[in-house]
Amino acid sequence: MQDNIENLFSKFVNEGKATIRLREPAVDICLSKADVCTLKNFISAVSLAHKGTDASPVPLSRLVPAKTSEIEKPRAKMIITCKKDYPLTKSFPYSLEVLQVSYCKLARVDMRMLCLKRLQKLDLSNNHIKKLPKTIGDLVCLQELSLHNNFLETFEVEFCNSTLRNSLKSLDLSENKLKALPFQFCNFREVVNLKLDGNELVQLPFAIGNLTKLRFLSATQNKLPYLPNSFKMLVLENLDLFGNPFAKANPMVPDIQLKIPLTLLETASRATLSYRIPYGPQVMPKHLCQDLSVAKTCDCGGPCLSSFIQAIVVMNLHQVSQTVVLVDSMGGTEAPIICYFCSLTCYSMFLDKYLQSTRV
Repeated sequence: MQDNIENLFSKFVNEGKATIRLREPAVDICLSKADVCTLKNFISAVSLAHKGTDASPVPLSRLVPAKTSEIEKPRAKMIITCKKDYPLTKSFPYSLEVLQVSYCKLARVDMRMLCLKRLQKLDLSNNHIKKLPKTIGDLVCLQELSLHNNFLETFEVEFCNSTLRNSLKSLDLSENKLKALPFQFCNFREVVNLKLDGNELVQLPFAIGNLTKLRFLSATQNKLPYLPNSFKMLVLENLDLFGNPFAKANPMVPDIQLKIPLTLLETASRATLSYRIPYGPQVMPKHLCQDLSVAKTCDCGGPCLSSFIQAIVVMNLHQVSQTVVLVDSMGGTEAPIICYFCSLTCYSMFLDKYLQSTRV
């Protein structure tokens, strides 16, 4: 006992409550519903023993084994759906694995929640949250996060780079005010279920195809004019893109941003990516590293940065998903996808294939 007590919390001892925090093992012993007089004597004895003082003068009642019905098991789940039930003075139990706090008008994520190291599911739906804390990655065991129906306007890059990229499997960002997601969003390589419905997204992350474990994707009622090029790399079970103002595909009218001859920067950048030459802020300016990380992929598989031909083509969504919810009320399952071409040769080859398919 001596020197092994980190802290004694006896502020509410008159209510029959106290907490003893140990150093080894690092646990909190929580006492509640105790007889006040007996508890005070016990806390005094523990305090004396901790200091190495003889505690024998303190009168202690004889220990009687507690009944099974009297032992309070560590709480693993807590559901709060009313503001008056929200704990203002008490901490959340550290043993929680599932926490739902809905309809409580929270304007921000309570920092006390970020201390719940065992938390696997966090549901903060139907609140007023505008921004996520940068330290939300402290929830190292978190697998499911729901922020449905809040006021989120931005998605923090720090969140994308946190440890959650290795644990998060389900993410619900539906019914918010998001206009865009950072390119680092695709760091969530373990995500299986992603909901983006009811936002103001004008584009999906360009590297969404890197989400190789994604199986369920819904992004209804947004402002998507087309899908990113990497979208065709997805392997989904269910896809729902209903209610987006998709543009009409017209690959015969491309947007030509190709520079001939290629600039030295474009040539060097393409070579760096093609030959997989390691790069980083230690060997080149940070803005060049960022340009390389968001490079476009040509239809031939080669990279291109600022010199390319861009065209909007149509894709049947059944190519990437077993089940496809109709894109519009007309019963369509096709959507426009943006394609890039690193040279006139690549675009010409694509155009030949396209014209042949339309003749058939």
